[in-house]
Amino acid sequence: MRVPLGAPGVGEPDSVPALTVSQLNRYVAELFQADELLVDAQVRGEISNFKHHTSGHMYFTLKDEHSQLRCAMFRGQNLRLRFRPEDGQRVVARGNVGVYEKRGEYQLYVTSVEFDGVGALFEAFEKLKKKLQAEGLFNEDRKQPLPRYPGRIGVITSVTGAAVKDVCRVLRRRFPAVDILILPTLVQGEEAPESIVRSLELAHQVDNLDVLIVGRGGGSLEDLWAFNDERVARAVAAAQIPIISAVGHETDFTILDFVADVRAPTPSAAAEMAVPDREELQRRILRLSDSGVRCMSQMMVARREKLQNLVRRHALTHPRERIRQYRQTVDDLRERLARTLLSDVRLRRESLKVASGRLLALDPKAVLQRGYAIFRQRETGSVITSVDHARKGDLAEALLRDGIVPVIVDDRQG
Repeated sequence: MRVPLGAPGVGEPDSVPALTVSQLNRYVAELFQADELLVDAQVRGEISNFKHHTSGHMYFTLKDEHSQLRCAMFRGQNLRLRFRPEDGQRVVARGNVGVYEKRGEYQLYVTSVEFDGVGALFEAFEKLKKKLQAEGLFNEDRKQPLPRYPGRIGVITSVTGAAVKDVCRVLRRRFPAVDILILPTLVQGEEAPESIVRSLELAHQVDNLDVLIVGRGGGSLEDLWAFNDERVARAVAAAQIPIISAVGHETDFTILDFVADVRAPTPSAAAEMAVPDREELQRRILRLSDSGVRCMSQMMVARREKLQNLVRRHALTHPRERIRQYRQTVDDLRERLARTLLSDVRLRRESLKVASGRLLALDPKAVLQRGYAIFRQRETGSVITSVDHARKGDLAEALLRDGIVPVIVDDRQG
């Protein structure tokens, strides 16, 4: 839609056409679409008000010292991002400037976002490093020790790079008995962080995996950036398998190096840390074997001397005399034991007699034998122990030593 604002009569109020709001917004939108600079614009600024909507779309504001610009990055574009946008990051956003006609606002429809130079990458690196360190993910007390003799080692790296060849070569040279499991993984590009996380999850589904080596060969800061991703860092920190980081060269540092259980300066060095050296083990076995032989020889000499000393002693020169002495000792012990048992039986018999007498004295039947009677209620069977418990006319019974006599209470005294 093109409105003839430059037609004759412009400037005279009655000759200017009246536009609806929608018409004006559409006119401005068409102007933006016709401007080559706005169709493919690159804007440098700092991210603020970042929001990742449940739909997958991202909305944020780019700002500098004087102005700000609304931005929208739809799901189809942000899936290719190599990092997770956050407030405070300095970036260069690329896209087309358009009008959101519903609100009459213009904004940048972003197709790609990159960090604003290496300095911004370092800034993002330091920011994430401080964040994870504050959470305790770098603490030494949460790091797992490497097993001394691993049976199976997993390698998370690209199958086309030099790193995997170096790692396998060193592992086979140093410890041929180890089983090597390669987990093919993207280690560079927008999809690399997610690929690394998936490989870590897969490694935990493998039985008897003792160690993981995660890494790649050298490269620029941008090339290694996948190992500075927060998703990768948290997946490594949560791993139940000891992890050796092996990214780049000795001077390269990534977030992975801080969260891993052990950092190796290179992939080859990681392989050396993961397994013992076969030749060194052989030398150690020989040393232990020699030491064992010497110890056995010394032990045999010592035992031989001890045996000779025993032979020279009187006990072995006159064994019958020693046996006779032992027999006499056994006889003495037997007599002492018999006396002790008899004495103990007498004491226990006397105690039993005293206890039996006490029980007989308390037995109600013994009282009845002496001519006494026990009166009790005929219906309830409860013993009458006081005149207060009996009333005239009550049915009772007298329990004697040889039977029961029914009685009726005629009177009571007391």
